Amino acid sequence: MAVCEVCGNDYDMSFEVHAQGAVHTFDSFQCAIQAMAPICEHCGQKIIGHGVEANRRWFCCAHCARQEGATAIVDRVMAGTSA
Repeated sequence: MAVCEVCGNDYDMSFEVHAQGAVHTFDSFQCAIQAMAPICEHCGQKIIGHGVEANRRWFCCAHCARQEGATAIVDRVMAGTSA
């Protein structure tokens, strides 16, 4: 059993995440996200999907990136429409 570094739960099904030379222990994905997910620089939400990077800054979506001045980011382009 290992103790979750976020909530302190001593859980027999805890798991480790190895990232950037460090080892983190969590009891759930919720705690892992809370501790490790980057934060959107526009809306402040945790980025739990791919997110987008613009000018070395991270955003949860193209809309947030555009709100912060990125011009080349689009969510997707459907046939017959323009970005």
